[in-house]
Parts: sequence; structure tokens; C-alpha cells
Amino acid sequence: MEYSGKGDPARSLALLWRSGERASRKGKPELSVTRIVRAAIEVADAEGLAALSMRRVAERLGVGTMSLYTYVPGKPELFDVMLDTVYGETERPEDVQGGWRGRLEQIARENWALYLRHPWLLQVAASRPVLGPNVTAKYDYELRAVDGIGLTDLEMDSVITLVTGFVHGAARGAVEAAQAESRTGMTDEQWWAAHAPFLSRISDAARFPTAARVGQAAGEALNAAYSPEHAFEFGLQRVLDGIEVLVNRRA
Repeated sequence: MEYSGKGDPARSLALLWRSGERASRKGKPELSVTRIVRAAIEVADAEGLAALSMRRVAERLGVGTMSLYTYVPGKPELFDVMLDTVYGETERPEDVQGGWRGRLEQIARENWALYLRHPWLLQVAASRPVLGPNVTAKYDYELRAVDGIGLTDLEMDSVITLVTGFVHGAARGAVEAAQAESRTGMTDEQWWAAHAPFLSRISDAARFPTAARVGQAAGEALNAAYSPEHAFEFGLQRVLDGIEVLVNRRA
């Protein structure tokens, strides 16, 4: 698990808001905070957070490691800007059909897509938010989805936390399922084939009638024991149903 905000606050905020960014020196490869951050994101996307280091980013850029420190104080500050940068990728249309429910659904899908593009985000503790321009703009946009529908300010914040928290959990399941083959060296089909001789023990309808019935129904419907996409779609609608109860009460 990685934590944001571990660097020097003043340096991180200066980097996030690009105050006092240094220009590339004459005779040196053209570097910038933006180019360094993009390279760092590419490393994390391709190899995971465990592979991220100032040296690895420098290698990707084809420069010496020490040249990065002209622009970025260190890895903790770089990490904060990486987070703020990718959170700036979500689409934020102003005209979304379906009222507040449609707006929240759009937000959920944008966050879902973001996690699938950058799975390393799921390894980041979210208790200390990055205080950057993109994170702030994203939070402001998401709050406006439920502004003016009768909720208190605290309830608005809690609703966004609920929706984004659900998406985070659902995306973790999707990423873990997608990585299972590469991490275990076995496809889902191979895993089931290997366990097939033992399935009769746990699918005994006489001993486990409910599990046998429901497991068979789910397996036939999903064509798998678990479908991340179905879990996301089903769970999102139930979360929105619950929020609708709250909104109706306030009305």
C-alpha cells in the first residue's frame, strides 16, 4: 500500500500547482515536470508501483537520474503529482441525462474506467487526498452532481464518498480477476479443469442445497463463478437505489 502526502508539503504543493517550475537548461534534454510525471505514470501502468523509482523514470526518459531532481524534489512529491494528473483524466460533461441519478452513474463509470486504465491507483490509501488542482476540480464536479436536491453539505460529501468507495472496491475485484492469469500462470478454464474432480464435494445438493442451487444459477447466468462487470453494474444500481431513498426522504 502506498500513501500520498509523504513528501514536503511546501514542495509538493508548489509542484502540484506548478509555481516556480524550472525551465530546461541549455544543452540538456528537454525535461519538464509534465514530461517526468507522464513517464512515471507509464512506468506504474506497465510495471506497477513496486517498480516505480526515480532511476526507473530516468531510464524511461533516457536521462541521468540526478537530472530529474532539477524539476522534482523526490519520489514522494512526484507520486503526489502522478495522482493529481491521472485524476484529471475523468470526463466532466455538464449536460448529463437522468438528473442526479444519471450524473452519479456517469461519475461512477468514469471512476471505474480510470481504475482499469491505472490499476496502481488501487494500491493507494485514499485517506489523505492530494491537494492538487485536478483532484480539487474532480471533487467539485462530483459534488455538483448532487447539489440542490435537498441534501445537506455533509450528506453530499457522504454520497460521493459512498459512490466512489463502491467503485474502488468493484474495480479492485475486476483488476484482481484480470491479473489472475499472469500472477498464477493458469487461466480460469485451466483452474476450473484442475478443480473439477473435487466440485462434487461442494456442490452436493443434499448437503448444501442453497449453495448448490444458487451457485449453479449464477454460474449459468454469468458463464463464470464471478463476473466483475456484473458485480459493478448490479452493485451500482443498488447503491443508487439507496441514495434515492435518502433523496426522497429529504424531499
